[in-house]
Amino acid sequence: MAIDHETEMTDAMVDEFLGHHETGVLSLARTDEPYAIPISYGYASDEREFYMRLVSTPDSEKRAFLESTPRARLVVYDERGSTYRSVIATGSLENISPSELTPDQIAQYGEAKRPLFEIWADGKAELDIELYRLAPDSLHGRRTEVDRKTDE
Repeated sequence: MAIDHETEMTDAMVDEFLGHHETGVLSLARTDEPYAIPISYGYASDEREFYMRLVSTPDSEKRAFLESTPRARLVVYDERGSTYRSVIATGSLENISPSELTPDQIAQYGEAKRPLFEIWADGKAELDIELYRLAPDSLHGRRTEVDRKTDE
């Protein structure tokens, strides 16, 4: 398997790609310690911002990372046939108080899908559900065509 063709995605291609997907992997970093989790998101193409609801327990590793104001990287990707596409957004997460939400932001959080069921070790009373926004410092996409033919 060899890379046949690789191109950068235009801003319009990135926006269209992100608008048709709803999940990715959010990576957080503090000092030399990484943390990555699958998440769902809403995406506002006009502002090029991501909106997400992050659920954690008070003593969880996720909560400790979020409270440290980490740098964040969100990766959204897919594979269709011999084409791979990925978008990487890098920036800082901003915790948004529900009282500060605009109607447009509320609509974006509504786009952040959640599983139909959730399994948690702790009871729901112990869960912290917080709203975050990622306004990326950088947002880039790449499309790669792979030649799956093998020489025999």
